[in-house]
Amino acid sequence: MTAAFHRARSDPAKVLNALAQPLITVDGQGLVTEANTAAETFFDMGHGALLRSRLSDLLPFGSTVFGLVSDARKNHATVAGYKIDISTPRTGNRGPVDVFIAPLPQPVDSVAIMLQERAIAEKIDRQLTHRSAARSVTALGAMLAHEIKNPLSGIRGAAQLLEASVGDEDRALTRLICDETDRIVKLVDRMQSFADSTPAQWESLNIHAVLDHVKRLAQAGFARHVRFSEIYDPSLPHIQGSRDQLIQVFLNLIKNASEAIGHDGIDGEITLTTAYRPGVRLRAGENAESVSLPLEICVRDNGPGIPPEIAANLFDPFVTTKAQGSGLGLALVAKLVGDHGGIVECESHPRRTIFRVLMPLPSMRARASA
Repeated sequence: MTAAFHRARSDPAKVLNALAQPLITVDGQGLVTEANTAAETFFDMGHGALLRSRLSDLLPFGSTVFGLVSDARKNHATVAGYKIDISTPRTGNRGPVDVFIAPLPQPVDSVAIMLQERAIAEKIDRQLTHRSAARSVTALGAMLAHEIKNPLSGIRGAAQLLEASVGDEDRALTRLICDETDRIVKLVDRMQSFADSTPAQWESLNIHAVLDHVKRLAQAGFARHVRFSEIYDPSLPHIQGSRDQLIQVFLNLIKNASEAIGHDGIDGEITLTTAYRPGVRLRAGENAESVSLPLEICVRDNGPGIPPEIAANLFDPFVTTKAQGSGLGLALVAKLVGDHGGIVECESHPRRTIFRVLMPLPSMRARASA
């Protein structure tokens, strides 16, 4: 055997950390003895904290998983459970997961537990739906720009002429007409941005430089009341994309996070993270080649979370929780990220909402568009 083979066998932690699925090992007393990077992310705990935990600390009381662990030990065979709810205050109200449990030879009664989030495939399907919705808004925006803006200009002009010849009481009404006309024009302009066919200026970008620029913009304006923290992977490669469009994407996401926290949130915090996460693949059509999306950029806030009734349709046009919102910001985010060959998804729990942008490597995007 070669020296390289021996080195690979002597460092199993590297193998575990290469897995995209959360995996932990548990001894006969229920203590966690090992955990990979995906498990740290899934349980929102550091490696050291996980190794000080029991399985009962990570799963809800009476979980089906405990019975599966017992079966794996008793029968000395791999067992699986499907659509199991493991939601806890720590993990939040997660969707069901598939659980795979295998006995380990040493120590006695040790098992390996791997979790597979069932939502991944559903998220990909929803993302393709978001893209279809964005294309519908593209056509709608072009039509509205042509059919509505010209008459609105005439209405506003007539209101301005009336304003000069009416009394103070009626002038408030003409001002209302002008203000509401301006508001409709702004809405149409935002929809027209979906139909903008101007080719983007693509370049090699350091995503951390883009995020730092957006953070400075936010801190100078709408996010003065929020504390920012960054957890960046410095080894992340450059991406190929439009700097202006990516700034628009992350400015929208950070603005939403800031507004969710609110100006009264004294402990409001937005965390920006980047990581390399192999494992998620996107197939845009039946005959299309699947593309890996390993570059992960997240915007996390500790606001109250997104109402469950709109969470599944969050990226659809005109879906919003804001009284004065148009519901086009996140639809535009989905479109721009899709134009870059990526996807954007949201995971929301009280005090832990994450918008996750997954992007391809430049070489992967080139192969997908070839």
